Amino acid sequence: MPTYQYACTECGHQLEAVQSFTDESLTVCPECQGLLRKQFSAVGVVFKGSGFYRTDSRSSSSKSPNGSSSSAKTETKTETKSESTTSTTTKPAASSTPAA
Repeated sequence: MPTYQYACTECGHQLEAVQSFTDESLTVCPECQGLLRKQFSAVGVVFKGSGFYRTDSRSSSSKSPNGSSSSAKTETKTETKSESTTSTTTKPAASSTPAA
């Protein structure tokens, strides 16, 4: 059930009420018997991951924004790498004794 915020138009008292969607809105302030108004604020929802953008769930055969169907298919090329033989030459390690 959602939580609604109310504020009194006469005394400024603010309160929160947990109500069902089918419940009637509160109209009387419990402090001064004045008129209550429902307050609206930003919703704390964060969309993470894929699937939230227009292009995330479209396939290549779906309709484009201008209404025509897209029949272009993407081609994938497979590249084969030829095996190359590399020869490595090792150099002898320098001697640690100084030359006399």
